[in-house]
Amino acid sequence: MPLASLSKRQTPAREPDAARTHDSELSRHLLRAQEEERKRISRELHDGTGQGLMVLRLYLGMLASDTESPEAQLKIGEALKLLDLTIEDLRRIIGRLSPRTLDELGLLAAIRKEAREMSRSAGIKAQLDLPENLGPLNPELEVAIYRSVQEALHNIAKHSQAQNFKVGLENSRGSICLCVEDDGVGFSGKRTSRGGTFGLLGMRERVAALGGKVRIRSRKGSGTRIRVTLPRPAQPAGRRQSGVDLRFPSLFNRMVPA
Repeated sequence: MPLASLSKRQTPAREPDAARTHDSELSRHLLRAQEEERKRISRELHDGTGQGLMVLRLYLGMLASDTESPEAQLKIGEALKLLDLTIEDLRRIIGRLSPRTLDELGLLAAIRKEAREMSRSAGIKAQLDLPENLGPLNPELEVAIYRSVQEALHNIAKHSQAQNFKVGLENSRGSICLCVEDDGVGFSGKRTSRGGTFGLLGMRERVAALGGKVRIRSRKGSGTRIRVTLPRPAQPAGRRQSGVDLRFPSLFNRMVPA
């Protein structure tokens, strides 16, 4: 067979691989840009809106101390309660935009915090099966796992009507596996195959960009199980920087209600 003819036949076989590699790199670039944009918005909310709310709270507290009118005291107290709820909501939004716990304490502590807050807010019992130490991980891998946990727990709180949920994480043959399951109402296989929600679709895209897979098993009345498998690189990259400068705790950090 002529060499030119052989070359023509081999070239198309390589093009799909090159296209997939290009698409994967583009997806990773978009995901990195998305995380940076989330951090930028988080900083603006923290440094602008957050600080403004805390100054407002300080002034209301001073006004409550100076006034003697019972009616005014009552109205100021109601305003302070509403302001505290708004500050707490803002803290939650900032936490979802830029995972400070992930930056400060690492992946395992961040997962424990998400599960604890989810259990407290939704009244669903949590069970964790986490290793004592995962070792150093690629920052992109950490973010993918953390965002997957966030999305899975969000779906449980919003849709599952579950009594219990479980989060497990393990190393397995050069991969890291995340499993989140609940004992809720479940959903149909058609919805599972199509990604279910934009959040689940985003999870699939994020994991696929890193060469991983997402498997979702669910039946009506039998709960839901999400398993994320990601290849673990041999040499992890350096740690990322936090979205908010934490070296000098701000007024917002110190005074926000627990």
